[in-house]
Amino acid sequence: MEGLTPKQIVEKLDQYIIGQEKAKKSVAVALRNRLRRIHLSDEIKDEVAPKNILMIGPTGVGKTEIARRLAKLVNAPFIKVEATKYTEVGYVGRDVESMVRDLMAVGFNNVKREVEESMRKDAEPKVEERLLDLLLPGSEVDADSLKDSNGESLPVDADVAKQKPTVSPETREKFRQWLREGKLEDRLLELTVNKSRGSSNVGMGFFAGGSLDDLQSGMMDIQDMLSGRNKKRRMVSVKEARKIVEEEVLDSMIDADNVADRAKERVEQSGIIFIDEIDKIATKNASSSGQVSREGVQRDILPIVEGSKVNTKFGVVDTTHILFIAAGAFSLSAPSDLIPELQGRFPLRVELDSLTKDEFKRILLEPKNALTKQYTALLETEGVKVVFTDDAIDRMSFLAEDVNAKSENIGARRLHTIMEKVLEEISFDADEHAGETVTIDADYVNRRLSDVVQDQDLSRYIL
Repeated sequence: MEGLTPKQIVEKLDQYIIGQEKAKKSVAVALRNRLRRIHLSDEIKDEVAPKNILMIGPTGVGKTEIARRLAKLVNAPFIKVEATKYTEVGYVGRDVESMVRDLMAVGFNNVKREVEESMRKDAEPKVEERLLDLLLPGSEVDADSLKDSNGESLPVDADVAKQKPTVSPETREKFRQWLREGKLEDRLLELTVNKSRGSSNVGMGFFAGGSLDDLQSGMMDIQDMLSGRNKKRRMVSVKEARKIVEEEVLDSMIDADNVADRAKERVEQSGIIFIDEIDKIATKNASSSGQVSREGVQRDILPIVEGSKVNTKFGVVDTTHILFIAAGAFSLSAPSDLIPELQGRFPLRVELDSLTKDEFKRILLEPKNALTKQYTALLETEGVKVVFTDDAIDRMSFLAEDVNAKSENIGARRLHTIMEKVLEEISFDADEHAGETVTIDADYVNRRLSDVVQDQDLSRYIL
């Protein structure tokens, strides 16, 4: 994040998102302002609030993708939530504070993975010793009783081995050598597995605050611990046991409280919450709705966006400097239908444009994860080489724009439907065309879609 200017942020987003320059600039500036804030003096730093963004535009034009890629770019904790899944206080449903608890869980897991990665090398000797303990449970094995394909001796299972009171150092070192050479990878051993691995810090977390779900989960963890149901003995290969043991060793080496503190700092200073479908809770007259009061949900969301302290199982999280990005199509309502207080908390408004034929064409070809690249790679796994001609790309782009104009505008998602229909036959029969090159041109596209395109009603359902 330190070295990224707004221009560079936009360039990074361009690799995955076509068009929508205004939206990219807005999020790039909002992100850069977070970095600028870090360098301010303490007395002014707390006064600088994040510039929350409201994205307005039809589905499938890149609203969610912009926010997701932005968070990935700077390794910031990120979650996407839908405003429609929350209910007003007093009704049965998810409370709005759960979005902060979910974000904190994401932040904790991200930091935990980073710490584990940094400790992995230090954990290797401990993992090796644990595997040797499992392979040599206090007995010496007759190592000459089994030989590998090269004629070198390998150990037999402990239950059929010749039992002796102790394991000699020479035997242990021989096993260590075999282990490092990968000669024991398929050997089976019995291992006690903790079914709730990695949750030791979380099990009692509901006492520090949290939701009803946390309380229920914590109570179940305690019951399993007391009854012994959280332990299970399994027969696994050495290869699989290494992963399980490594995870347990890393868990024992990690200071969960320190990870939680680091995660809390990261969430509070760089966390991003993307609230989708916010237009669905915008209403001019809440009393006329037969549903749960949408205005009530807005009022519940307001304190979270304004800045409040939320209890989570990892500690109390302050939401004052979390960046909120809200999005909605606003086809049946307008941003002005949101309550004034909530409108004021989203000072940056960006309207995203509907996608045209030219942008569909670029979406098919340019991004790193372009659809044509995805389908080509998928079919190559079966030995089928697929080549898309320029006129095929033009035709599919035209059809995407045309169908969006005549029916519901679902943006770039229309391309997924068209591509699936075009490649349906070759995907089904791919095993019969191994070693062949299949050229997808405009005629091929027309043949696959002619019946659907000619029938307006049919295209509405199929495409």
